[in-house]
Amino acid sequence: MEQYRTLSPQYGTRQHGPRRDRPRPPRPPRQPVPSQAGRGAGGEPVRAARPPGPQRRTAPLRRPAPAPALTAGRLPNPRLTGLGSGLFCAAVMFLLGALWSALFGASLTAYGVLFLPVCALTARWVRRGDLMTAPVVVPIAFAVGLLPLADGEGGTGRLMGLMTALATQAGWLYGGTLIAGVIVIVRRIRLVRRRRRTAGARPPV
Repeated sequence: MEQYRTLSPQYGTRQHGPRRDRPRPPRPPRQPVPSQAGRGAGGEPVRAARPPGPQRRTAPLRRPAPAPALTAGRLPNPRLTGLGSGLFCAAVMFLLGALWSALFGASLTAYGVLFLPVCALTARWVRRGDLMTAPVVVPIAFAVGLLPLADGEGGTGRLMGLMTALATQAGWLYGGTLIAGVIVIVRRIRLVRRRRRTAGARPPV
C-alpha cells in the first residue's frame, strides 16, 4: 500500500508527473522613454554644446571720441572771409581810436603800436581762400581808425587832419601792411606744400 507524502497547506501539494506551464498573459507594448539628454539633474533644460569650429565674433561697437575740451588760456582761432576780415579790422581800429582819443587824447604813436597786432590777427584769422585780402583791408582799417583822432572841425577840416595823420604815421601803416603780407605768404607756402604732399600720397589711377 503506497503512502503519499503530504505537505502543509501553506506550501501546497507536490505532484508527480510532467510540469505544465501556464500560458503567460501578453505583455503590453513598450512605450518610448523620453530622452534626458537635453535636461539636467533637476529636470531643467540644458543647451546643447556647440560643435567645435571657428565661431564668428561680433565686432565691438566703437564709440565716437569725445571732442577735445578747450584748454584754459587757448587763443580763439576763427576763420573769417575777405569781407569779414575787413569789417573786423576796421571795427577794432575804429573802437581803439575812439577809446584812445577819449582817454589819452590824440596820440597817434600809441594808435600805430596797437595797429600792428590787429594786422597780425587779421592775417592769421582770414580763411585760406581769401588770404590775399588781408594786405588790402588793413590800410583801409588804419584810415578808418584815424577818424576819431584826426584834428580839425567840419568836413573839410577833418579830411585835412586825416590826410596829415596818414602822412605822418605812414611808417606804422607800412609796418602793419608788411606784417600782414608776411603772414599771408607763409600761410600760402604751407598750404601749397600740404597740397603737394597730399597729391603725392594718392595712389596712381
